[in-house]
Amino acid sequence: MASLLRGAIWRLFPRKGYCSWGTQGKLSQGFVEALKALVGSPHVSTAAAVREQHGHDESMHRCQPPDAVVWPQNVEQVSQLAALCYGHGVPIIPFGTGTGVEGGVCAVQGGVCINLTHMDRILELNPDDFSAVVEPGVTHKALNAHLRDSGLWFPVDPGADASLCGMVATGASGTNAVRYGTMRDNVLNLEVVLPDGRLLHTAGPGRYFRKSAAGYNLTGLFVGSEGTLGLITAATLRLHPAPEAMVAATCAFPSIQAAVDSTIHILQAAVPVARIGLSVLPEFLDDVMMDACNRYSKLNCCVAPTLFLEFHGSEQALAEQVQRTEEITQHNGASHFSWAKNAEERSRLWVARHNAWYAALSLRPGCKGYSTDVCVPISRLPEILVQTKEDLKASGLTGTITGHVGDGNFHCILLVDPEDPEELLRVKAFAEQLGRRALALHGTCTGEHGIGLGKRQLLQEEVGAVGMETMRQLKAMLDPRGLMNPGKVL
Repeated sequence: MASLLRGAIWRLFPRKGYCSWGTQGKLSQGFVEALKALVGSPHVSTAAAVREQHGHDESMHRCQPPDAVVWPQNVEQVSQLAALCYGHGVPIIPFGTGTGVEGGVCAVQGGVCINLTHMDRILELNPDDFSAVVEPGVTHKALNAHLRDSGLWFPVDPGADASLCGMVATGASGTNAVRYGTMRDNVLNLEVVLPDGRLLHTAGPGRYFRKSAAGYNLTGLFVGSEGTLGLITAATLRLHPAPEAMVAATCAFPSIQAAVDSTIHILQAAVPVARIGLSVLPEFLDDVMMDACNRYSKLNCCVAPTLFLEFHGSEQALAEQVQRTEEITQHNGASHFSWAKNAEERSRLWVARHNAWYAALSLRPGCKGYSTDVCVPISRLPEILVQTKEDLKASGLTGTITGHVGDGNFHCILLVDPEDPEELLRVKAFAEQLGRRALALHGTCTGEHGIGLGKRQLLQEEVGAVGMETMRQLKAMLDPRGLMNPGKVL
């Protein structure tokens, strides 16, 4: 019985550290040589260690390595590689930094992993038009470092130093979404290599206009497509003015309900509170997470449901924002209201926030982390958060709640022993219950992480039969042979 249970768990929610080598040797030597002829021998690898490195992301999904890994140096090589694979019926798996959490890079049918990180140039910067063009190897930190003296910045920050085109592919978001939107709101144009090698510019070659009523929104089609429709080889991104002055704050609450109520009241009062920017984004951490962050990042924040806030603007405007926010939070029972005005103090708070994943892992040394997320209308957020907290306690799992609250999105980070089949089943059941709770409250099964391998059933429940059939038709039109990142989303 134990072995049967273990086998069932392996199929449903297998651990990352064990690789399936069933596809090893699938590619002919002639095909491998053809890859080398296109990009050069140093940029092709069939070594087991390299393949394993590219067969998983940060998720708990089983490592499933590709048959070969290739590093193209330019878009022409990407186009030639896609045409070669397409002609031979070989699956194609795009790869950026590997920081996803839904198994999006697992090579479920083997094939060629195209690692795009060597294409890392910032191709254009148009400061007067607030836009930049980047290759897929450019990360959001690298772009902002390049923009440091321009008075501009790119605000979408998922926490990990992900590649920008990978963020496009997954529809990434992060701590600035309330003010600046997600990647869907900040992409003006994409250069995409289609599965057969053809090159598409979704808004037309070289264009970076702010609005258009010209035809279908091809750019939006590829944002969030998770590598299933083509390889994104350049992205034209919307930039924003950098803030003049800023101050950060934390405040603790007696309950989750009180913390979320404060968030909603701040939004309703139109207080321009921001993570980094000019408007709203309170950041929520629950009591377990706050305790972990304190210990991991050496902070002294109150161990209770806590909001992280940041305000930007002129000195006078900041004073008004701070005063109004204190009034709102104190009305909801806030305590331990503390301010961080200099850059070092602010950095410590937000580094701790971005280290939440690693802080959570420290709660159970030797265990793996599983992160899932949902998003609901803001008015339903208190209800689902309180329910989720109760579900987490009832499950007996060790986990934390962390999220963006101001846009209705939050995450659960669960600590799991990958050798414990029964615990893995409880994790899977909890994640599915959370997704269905969100759907019942008119929300979505994922606000940031994407569908990947783990949420395909929930996607069907979310969009319905007609929605799924429409997605399949789009996929079949662009990728009739089903070679682009097979097994994901659909």
